Amino acid sequence: MTNVERLPTRLVRRGGWQPRAIGIITIAWCLMWDKLSWGNLANGFLVGLAATLIFPLPSIEYHGRPRPLAMIALLLRFMWDLVKAAVHVSWLAIRPRPAPRGSIVEVQLRTRSDLYITLVGALVALVPGSVVVEVRRAAGILYVHDVDTPGSEGVEACRARVLDIEERLVKAIGTRHEIALIEEAKSQ
Repeated sequence: MTNVERLPTRLVRRGGWQPRAIGIITIAWCLMWDKLSWGNLANGFLVGLAATLIFPLPSIEYHGRPRPLAMIALLLRFMWDLVKAAVHVSWLAIRPRPAPRGSIVEVQLRTRSDLYITLVGALVALVPGSVVVEVRRAAGILYVHDVDTPGSEGVEACRARVLDIEERLVKAIGTRHEIALIEEAKSQ
């Protein structure tokens, strides 16, 4: 592992008024009831308020800024990965033997932000044939099950795919400092 400077993460326990969380819960409540009415809005707001008071979540700090071109590149590459993986998994299902050799691959991410760990994990899990089975948040490690990793080159290819996702994500929404960390780690 490289000696790349790690970004500090700070968890702050929040309680009380969390307008974004309350708003998201209110929207989810209205979607679950499949009807937009004043009653559903009020009940969703009350459920959101109660949930944030009873179960306060730590803040996830984000200091980056969205970069539209990099976000488009991230989304286009993600869609390409979806198609390619769907075709690959379909072929694995219908091809004659041998059975695919799956592996659990440890991937040390270069950033330790909860936001990036969550988003990278979600992007990996949404691609057919891979799923995140464990996360070591403090260490910034994802354990990814890949359905078809023939030999050590397959394991390294899986690890490289996850790190590429992290790189594209940081370039799309990260700070200059985070992008520099990724570039520095990549060059070593």
